[in-house]
Amino acid sequence: LRHIVSLLMVLLACALPVQHVSAVDTDLAERLKALSDELGLSNTGQTVLSPDEAFIFHATAIDSQTISAQWQIADNIYMYRDKFRFDVIKGDIRLGQPQLPAGKKKYDESFGDTEVYYNDALITVPVIRNTGPAQTISLQVHYQGCVEDSFCYPPIKKTVELTLPQLTKAAFPASTEGSSNIEAFVSEQDQLAATIASGSLWLIVAIFFGLGLALAFTPCVFPMIPILSGIIVGQGKQITTTHAFLLSLVYVLAMALTYTVAGVLAGLFGANLQAAFQNPWIISGFVLIFIALSLSMFGFYALQMPSAIQNRLTQLSNSQKGGSFIGVGIMGVLSALIVGPCVAAPLAGALIYIGNSGDAVLGGLALFAMSLGMGAPLLAIGASAGKLLPKAGAWMDGVKAVFGVLLLAVAVWMLERIVPGFVTMLLWSLLFIFSAVYLGALDRLSDIGGWQRFRKGCGIALLIYGIFVMLGAVSGGDDVTRPLHGSNLFGVRAQAAHELEFKPVKSVADLQREVAAASQRGMPVMLDFYADWCLSCKEMEKYTFSDPAVQQSLRNVLLLQADVTANDEIDQALLKHFSIYGPPSIMFYDGQGIERKPYRIVGFMEADQFKQHVDKALQL
Repeated sequence: LRHIVSLLMVLLACALPVQHVSAVDTDLAERLKALSDELGLSNTGQTVLSPDEAFIFHATAIDSQTISAQWQIADNIYMYRDKFRFDVIKGDIRLGQPQLPAGKKKYDESFGDTEVYYNDALITVPVIRNTGPAQTISLQVHYQGCVEDSFCYPPIKKTVELTLPQLTKAAFPASTEGSSNIEAFVSEQDQLAATIASGSLWLIVAIFFGLGLALAFTPCVFPMIPILSGIIVGQGKQITTTHAFLLSLVYVLAMALTYTVAGVLAGLFGANLQAAFQNPWIISGFVLIFIALSLSMFGFYALQMPSAIQNRLTQLSNSQKGGSFIGVGIMGVLSALIVGPCVAAPLAGALIYIGNSGDAVLGGLALFAMSLGMGAPLLAIGASAGKLLPKAGAWMDGVKAVFGVLLLAVAVWMLERIVPGFVTMLLWSLLFIFSAVYLGALDRLSDIGGWQRFRKGCGIALLIYGIFVMLGAVSGGDDVTRPLHGSNLFGVRAQAAHELEFKPVKSVADLQREVAAASQRGMPVMLDFYADWCLSCKEMEKYTFSDPAVQQSLRNVLLLQADVTANDEIDQALLKHFSIYGPPSIMFYDGQGIERKPYRIVGFMEADQFKQHVDKALQL
């Protein structure tokens, strides 16, 4: 009976166009709803939506050869992937094969095993034209959807008029046979998701291994190199080539399995496990582990610590620096979860595929191949360590001290996520100055050999740089690579680069309100997802958003920023609204408030490439 009443309401909404709805019709709908409520047939907290409210439809001509059709789908409602159909009822064009993204697999009582879309659906349709002038066409679109665990809407048919721009000579394909292959812009992450969906096993492994190899040298992964090197060096003169390689293999496999499991869970449940590990207490604990490892390499435990504390720290240090494969594996797991949480296009592509298809096996295989690519340089380091590291003598003490400094550097690098910039600047300066003193920067220069002079020269250079970093910290600087940039040194403030001014948004409601207000003024919108623990986000701020050409392209754009550092329930709801898994991610809306979903950006992008992307996304 509940379904019958609901169906009557839906049929009423379908049968009566909005412009013809009278007061009597509205009153009838209200009476039906009231009757449903009195009979206790309404779902608690659920409002029956009309088709136009359940599926907000918008179509536009992206260019002279591409049509974009987009639906904003209400909560608890889905659309069938195989029910979309496009027909031209007026216009001198033909339509190519619609490009539908992969849907989420679902068993439906009406149609059995099928694929559906939640939240939104974006379909691009290639246009095949024989003439060049601009023309207006009538496009008829068919689609259907259902309310979760309730009723299905009847098939819906919409007709819209679109104006296709003039087709220039440069836009014509080389041959008419190739015209059906015209494709709209597709983001890198969506291309990678489509690669996984192709099912070509060796192609997936090869592509994602290569992408992982490229990611190995990004700021999110590169710090793992001194971590593993410190583990191997901590073995001292007993290390062999075979043992060093096996330690590296255990570390890499543990890291790869962790990335894979965390990624599969994120894809299936929409929760980023790595983001949860960016808690200040967890990061602080990991920093203490690095400090303990570093001090053990300097020999402080045996010299200065009380025996009870010494035994405890030595046990911890030995378990992590390679005394057992289990300890190395634990360090690999922690490194994957805490050291490298950034989201890049390959990771996003795999997560998109897993989230849409529910196929954790194929998506997990892509993630595992990517993780092995990220770990390949670490295996190379492990294989060579047994041959390149000195086996005994004073040289070994010097090598251990160098890696002790590198581990302290990783600890300071991780603290940048949770402490103010000037604090980490001071820590960097102290690290540089103490390292300079160790290199002999303040020792008296006597009749020494060439290597000693070279070492002293390096120490003096490092000492000078450490002093500049300290001056920058106390005068307001916050960038160790540019210590005096924007600082107020000796009362004269350096000219800082103009920064983009973002308006903060916290929730989905905040975002929708800002986008709606901008659309009333015909203003496009850019939404940037940011977090303090996201290194790629800070790279975007430092190198991309500060570029004058980028700022010029964004001069007439409303800039919004969602800070998801806290990763609380509101942040997670906002991320889930876009089906993304973490920063850095950037979205664009046109002047009508419709998201340009194919132009989403995931990961760091250099200034020149970003400017070109913005111009295309906003058609500037």
